[in-house]
Amino acid sequence: MSSIKRRCGFVAVLGESNVGKSTLANAFMGTKISIVTHKVQTTRKRVRGIAIEGDSQIVLVDTPGIFRSTKSRLDKSMVSAAWQGAGDADIILFMLEANRGMTDGAKAIIDIFRLRENFNATIVLVLNKIDRVKRESLLILSKELNAEFDFSSTFMISAENGDGVCGLKKWVATKLPKAPWLYPEDQVADFPMRFFAAELTREKLLIRLHQELPYQLTVEPENWIELPNGEIKIDQIILVANKRHKGMVLGKRGETIKWISMSSRKELRKILNKEVHLYLQVRVRENWYNERMRFEP
Repeated sequence: MSSIKRRCGFVAVLGESNVGKSTLANAFMGTKISIVTHKVQTTRKRVRGIAIEGDSQIVLVDTPGIFRSTKSRLDKSMVSAAWQGAGDADIILFMLEANRGMTDGAKAIIDIFRLRENFNATIVLVLNKIDRVKRESLLILSKELNAEFDFSSTFMISAENGDGVCGLKKWVATKLPKAPWLYPEDQVADFPMRFFAAELTREKLLIRLHQELPYQLTVEPENWIELPNGEIKIDQIILVANKRHKGMVLGKRGETIKWISMSSRKELRKILNKEVHLYLQVRVRENWYNERMRFEP
């Protein structure tokens, strides 16, 4: 296929925390590229997935949720990553939970959109979780939001069950600039698998643990070794802020860390289609979420 006939561009998914951005990204890709939990601030860094739709290659950027409190370097890096992803995009999909309506956070994001000089992108409104709202309420909300800002188009979807996602994807594909593809046709993401494996373990930690602890830990890849028999040996470090948190991650008689390791290993085996040996260590590093080297270039 001639590259002249092809389209390629960057599409950023932007919105508050926990509105379904990562679920939409996974639906676009047809495979898991972003971890998903019910907890806010699950996505911490920009994740790029690559989807093909007809002659178009869509580079979808799943950004961290935008929130107002930015006390730690981690918080600041997440918000910065979100806006940088939007600034580099050809199309911005602004996601909002239909069942929550217009929130203060959504209004704050729209206020920034009004500074048009910051964006060259086409800005699209995507109302998610429409299965939780009556149609009449959806139409009222759509009218209210478009009165606040002149969105290029409005889509109503349920990222979780797939309603409307195909139509949104096809529309996006036709609006990208004509350009050669940036990635091989069979590539679905542009991050190393060792990074994804560490994020998968963090997903299991978020699911298993409660209250404030998930936001006080991170998972770092240490070793990724492909063995002669085709199996993979993975070493990961779980960083926590204090000894009490370490005890919570380990659990009584090590039950929690065993569950996390087993769950993560099981999903990795399915994704990689090969045997995986996963080894987790829990280390205490006070104030790791404020370390300059971790979040600044």
